[in-house]
Amino acid sequence: MESSLKSTHIEPSVIAFDVFGTLVKIGERRSPYRKLMKWLKENGRQPKPNDAKFIMSQNLSFTELVKLLGINIPDQLLQELEHDLSEELQSIVLYGDTLSTLEELKKLGFRLALCSNLAMPYGKVVSSLLPNIDAYAWSYEVGAIKPESQIYQYLIDQLECHAKDVLFIGDTPLADYSGPNEFGMSARLIDRKDGQKLADILADILG
Repeated sequence: MESSLKSTHIEPSVIAFDVFGTLVKIGERRSPYRKLMKWLKENGRQPKPNDAKFIMSQNLSFTELVKLLGINIPDQLLQELEHDLSEELQSIVLYGDTLSTLEELKKLGFRLALCSNLAMPYGKVVSSLLPNIDAYAWSYEVGAIKPESQIYQYLIDQLECHAKDVLFIGDTPLADYSGPNEFGMSARLIDRKDGQKLADILADILG
């Protein structure tokens, strides 16, 4: 999808980024939450349309989330899933161009923000990898997920700016392009799988 700043040519003062698939990646994917939901389905719990949102909008640890679901799972399975989660979290790494690009944007005077749909343990890791950010909008803290307007509103409230001041960068058309655009931001998509780098998406800004 071709994406660019809106025709109004308003220069953004904030660059907001999605996280996974944009700034960071998981090296060893274990998918513990998906495994949990699969086990629950196999043991009589019917999947619900909002299961993904529920997981990503609860400010809870993995074990706390399991308790909230109200179903007792075997201790051995819980330990296996927690191990999977730990291994997956430890495998999270930044893309090679992430830090240098963010530093360059800072030097150019932009404020930086992160906005992501994720479960609480992932947010803690990403925050430690990218600590010098002006605002974080994690779905589990907001209680809403992209493309719901509440999470974008939370972001601009933190930054005390207007939606038109924000350029959103991400890899998911609905959450990172359509949603921000409908909220009044401008947006661009990045395709890491196709080898795109942040400099490709931000060439006009980085110079």
